Amino acid sequence: MKNFANLFTALDQTTKTLGKIDALVEYFRQAPDTDKLWAIALLSHRRPKRTVNTTLLATWASAQAGLPLWLFEESYHVVGDLAETITLLLPPPQTASDESLTYWIEFIRVLAPLTIEEKQIQIQAAWSRLDHTERFVFNKLITGGFRMGVSQQLMVKALAKHTGTRDTILAHKLMGNWSPDQTSFSQLLEEEQHDISRPYPFYLAYALEEDVATLGTPEEWYAEHKWDGIRGQIIVRDRQLFVWSRGEELVTDKYPEYAVMLDLLPDGTVLDGEILPFLDDRPLSFNHLQTRIGRKTLSTKLLREVPVAFVAYDVLEWEETDLRERPMHDRRTILETICAQPNPVLRLSALVTFDTWEALAAERRRARELVSEGIMLKRKTSPYRTGRRRGDWWKWKIDPLTVDAVMIYAMHGAGRRANLYTDYTFAVWDQGQLVPFTKAYSGLTDDEIRAVDRWIKQNTLERFGPVRSVKPELVFEIAFEGIARSTRHKSGIALRFPRIRRWRQDKPAAEADTLDNLRLLLDER
Repeated sequence: MKNFANLFTALDQTTKTLGKIDALVEYFRQAPDTDKLWAIALLSHRRPKRTVNTTLLATWASAQAGLPLWLFEESYHVVGDLAETITLLLPPPQTASDESLTYWIEFIRVLAPLTIEEKQIQIQAAWSRLDHTERFVFNKLITGGFRMGVSQQLMVKALAKHTGTRDTILAHKLMGNWSPDQTSFSQLLEEEQHDISRPYPFYLAYALEEDVATLGTPEEWYAEHKWDGIRGQIIVRDRQLFVWSRGEELVTDKYPEYAVMLDLLPDGTVLDGEILPFLDDRPLSFNHLQTRIGRKTLSTKLLREVPVAFVAYDVLEWEETDLRERPMHDRRTILETICAQPNPVLRLSALVTFDTWEALAAERRRARELVSEGIMLKRKTSPYRTGRRRGDWWKWKIDPLTVDAVMIYAMHGAGRRANLYTDYTFAVWDQGQLVPFTKAYSGLTDDEIRAVDRWIKQNTLERFGPVRSVKPELVFEIAFEGIARSTRHKSGIALRFPRIRRWRQDKPAAEADTLDNLRLLLDER
């Protein structure tokens, strides 16, 4: 655990990519294989399930610290992170611990069947044995909020340096349905495993921020619409179907429509594409798909109202052959053959025909009416790569929708911004009243955040725990990708990906937008 805590500290103290890689390599060099395996799992978002209620943790920590619960809760509001609050307030450890990361993860997991009293005894004893950083890591693990400040792609690069294996090979080995309970370090990274469900690492595009003409001639590129669904892979192997989301979640059971893929695709086929709601031969918005996400059971009515299709835009495996190194134009030819017979469930992502960048820009401008987020550009000669890479794939998204809104509530941020008000609630006018309609917390510069924080503290009207209501005076331009009707919100609308675009210091609150203007956007769609 000390080694892992030291790794946590090293990663937190540097923003340099090479520094993070060196810290990971050093950890892999000295850690036992079981700890290496759990470190890989944690960095691949395979965390142990939460076994203790966070309210209980706060109660036990305040008791062990000798503080009244109200003071602990006030401290929590200031710090903004439960694991860090517990770590800061607990008294120094009474003894030292030399147990491994694997020991403490298993410690957390076996708490599940214990009574509340037994859990309290075990956790308070653990707090008494762990030093400051070890406690913080332990608390992060037990609260389920563990983050290391390093991407999985960076971890793979460090593993490649440690093992001498190509990072593309390692990235593929780490995909799929594995866990430290079912494999060992050597089996995971060194031995060939026959896992018929294993997907390929996704190739991700960067946003195009420069003039599209800088990409060269249009003849070098394929263009297609960027659909607003869930990125996924369809896998058919050994006459079994597997559906993976980009978040490495096996979601086969969530999309029963895809069972037809066993009839449409031969063994040894892997398609990359978009899980997209489709009705009456038209794509629906992501808000429709959200009505299915998280449901344990799908009613006949929901399946009828929000059917899904798979819009395929690449083939990664065909006839049990890995095609990723083949150029895009070859893969596209094979994909068109696969999707030659029209089917409402398996759809080919159509190419946008264009001779000039101006013509493509015109197609991009009409993307929103097609329920598209913009244009994807893919170099015809490009291989299918791993992770987010520059050069061959670009997403040219449409400009966001915007609205001018008034800040009416503010709340502290989390982590390093826990002492600043950074999470805001915004409202628009409706018949002379301000109606809250969205929250946003990103988009301001550090200087603007500090200035807004000072203003909030000087213009607070009421306090509700960690939330302050403020004078309705500050106006901000809110950007968002989509809008939909919602019965869950007082305003009757919900925004997709809201964020602050700019602080409108030039605009008084009386000139902020109205709810009617937002409803017009709904009608236009």
